[in-house]
Amino acid sequence: MAIFQHTLHLPAYARGFHLITSLVEREFTELRRLNVGLLHVFIQHTSASLTINENADPTVRGDFERFFNKTVRENEAYYQHDYEGSDDMPAHLKAALLGNSVTIPITNGHLNLGTWQGIYLGEHRNQGGRRTLVLTAWGE
Repeated sequence: MAIFQHTLHLPAYARGFHLITSLVEREFTELRRLNVGLLHVFIQHTSASLTINENADPTVRGDFERFFNKTVRENEAYYQHDYEGSDDMPAHLKAALLGNSVTIPITNGHLNLGTWQGIYLGEHRNQGGRRTLVLTAWGE
């Protein structure tokens, strides 16, 4: 069994949900060496998240952003962790709800996602900055 690991530094994204599937596949060339395996994608941040969802219609990503902004509101009086801005604690909560990793099957050197699936970066801060992913693939 082969194991590969790569650190991917993402550019800064605006607040919202962004498809990063193509970037992961392009940058992690070792995927092509695996006929069957798994890719684990982990984000090293507590105010951004990863999830898998609709990759075709961009209105889904906008709906995600609106839903999470309505569900986890900014400027709540009960937030104590607010010294980094009004979006800080809500960003942590959104990241906790969505998660910090995804695992995807690899088949014949490609991610075996469904026809309408893609990897989303959820950027929950107004000024989140660059984000770092740790990509680990294993298989044969």
